[in-house]
Amino acid sequence: MNPEALFEIKRMFTEHPLFLLGLLLLVGYGVGKLAIRVRLPEITGFIVAGLLVSPYTTGVVRLEMNEMLHVVTEVAIGFLALTIGAEFSRTKLRRIGRTVFRITIISLAGTFLLVWGGCLLLDIALPQVDIGHPYAVLLAVIACATSPAIIVAEIHHMRAQGRFVDYLFGVVALTDAITVVLFGLAFTVVINLLGDVGSYSIIGESIREISLSVAGGGIAALPLAYILQRSKSRNEMMIITIGYVFVVTGAAIALHLSPLLTNMAMGAVVAQFPMGSQRIFRALEPFTPPLYALFFIIAGLEIDPRIFAAGPVLLVGLGYIVIRDLGKFGTAWLGCRMSGVEDTIGRHLGMCMFSKGGIALGFVLLIQTSPALEALRGTAAIYEDFTLLVNIVLMSIFINELLSPIFLRYAVTRGNKMEP
Repeated sequence: MNPEALFEIKRMFTEHPLFLLGLLLLVGYGVGKLAIRVRLPEITGFIVAGLLVSPYTTGVVRLEMNEMLHVVTEVAIGFLALTIGAEFSRTKLRRIGRTVFRITIISLAGTFLLVWGGCLLLDIALPQVDIGHPYAVLLAVIACATSPAIIVAEIHHMRAQGRFVDYLFGVVALTDAITVVLFGLAFTVVINLLGDVGSYSIIGESIREISLSVAGGGIAALPLAYILQRSKSRNEMMIITIGYVFVVTGAAIALHLSPLLTNMAMGAVVAQFPMGSQRIFRALEPFTPPLYALFFIIAGLEIDPRIFAAGPVLLVGLGYIVIRDLGKFGTAWLGCRMSGVEDTIGRHLGMCMFSKGGIALGFVLLIQTSPALEALRGTAAIYEDFTLLVNIVLMSIFINELLSPIFLRYAVTRGNKMEP
C-alpha cells in the first residue's frame, strides 16, 4: 500500500466522524458480547469499550474527536427522556402519583442527610482532605441525582413491565427534577458563603430553566400527539418521532433549556392521548439499540481513570460512593415502607438508582464553567477544594456507571417477581 493511501486512511480515522462512530459501535459490540459471556450486563461492556479506546488510556480516540461525539449524547438523552415521560399515562399517575411523590421526598431527604453527615465524618477522619461544610452540602445534593440513561436502556433490553418499573421511572424522573433546583440553590449559597461574589441569580436561572423546559415540552407535545394519532404506518411514526425529537432537543439546547426535562414533559403529555405511549415505543424501538450503545460507549470515553492516582481522593471517593449508594438503597426502602408499597418492591427499588452519569456530570460541568467559581480562582485554597470535589464526583460516576447495571438487572428481576 502506497504512503498516500496510508495517509488517507489515517486522515479518515482521525477526522471523519462516520469512521469513528463505526469503530466505536464495532468495538462496543465485541466488548458487550464478552460482558454477557461473563454474566455482566451488556451496558457495562459498552462503558468498558469506551474506556479501552479513550484519550486517557490507549489514546485510540483523541480528545478533540471525543468532543465531536457530544451530539450523539444529546440525541440519546432526548430519546431516553421521551421514553421516561411516556410512562406517565393518566392511569398510572392516578394509581401511583401520590405514592411516588412520598417515596421521592423521603429518599431525597434521607440521602442528602446521610451523605452530608458522612462527608463531615470523612472530613474528621481524613483532615488532609477538606470536604467539610459547605462542600459537604454540594456533595450531598449531587449524590441525590440518579442518571436515567442506564435505567431506561436496561429496562427496555429486559422488556420489563409492571408496578415495579412504574415506581422506578416515576421516582427517578421526580428526583432529578427536584435535584436540579436543589443544586442551583446549594451552589449559590456555597459560592456566596465562600467568596461573597453575588451569584444568587443562579437560583432564578434554575427555576426559569425548569419551568420553561417543562412548559416548552408540554406545548411541543401537542403537534406530535396530533400527528401520531393519525399515523397508521410504523415507518411514518418512526420518521416523525425521530425528526421531532431532533428538533425539540436542538431547540432546548439553543435556548439554554434542559433537553432532559423538555423531552420528558413532551413524552408525558403525549402519553395522555389514546395509545400515546405505545405509539412512541413502537416508533423508537428499531432505532434505539445502536443509539443507546453509542451513548454508553461515549460515556466510557469521558472517564479519566487518572483520578484514582491521588490517594486522598481515592479514599474519600470510595467512602462517598458507599455512603451514597447505601443511602439510596435504605431511604428508598424506607419511603416504600412508609407509603405502604409491597416489601418486594421496597427492598429492590433503591438498588436500581445507583447510576449517576448524565445529571451529576452536568453539575460538574456547571461548577467547572461557573463565572462565580472563576472569581474565586485567586483564592487558591478554595479553588483547589472545588477541584477535589469535582474529582470525587467524577470518581463516583466512574464506579457507579460500571457497577450500577449489575445491581439494576438483579433488582428488576427480583422486584418484578410478585407482579400480577
